[in-house]
Amino acid sequence: MLTVASDIEVLARFGRALADPIRCRILLALRQAPAYPADLADALGISRTRLSNHLACLRDCGLVVISPDGRRTRYELADERLGHALDDLRAAVVAVEADKTCPDAVTKGCC
Repeated sequence: MLTVASDIEVLARFGRALADPIRCRILLALRQAPAYPADLADALGISRTRLSNHLACLRDCGLVVISPDGRRTRYELADERLGHALDDLRAAVVAVEADKTCPDAVTKGCC
């Protein structure tokens, strides 16, 4: 059980970041390789303004960092372990979804 406030805050920030599908797509894209905002916006099919707002959220959550590259700014995951965490979390959710051992899962749709 988490009792340390900082541990809880870290997980809450991660949860906030994952709460939006666009931010999830950004994180998954950056898991593959660092990218420039214009390229990310094009790849994700969203406006640069919308992307900028989501990148700001991810920066505030501490999940992405900027790296100046001449006159451009490149975004990347703050730590490569975040990419592994995303892979592990996705695999765990898929495994739980496939398991459906809860007796109420089918009738109540709860699990």
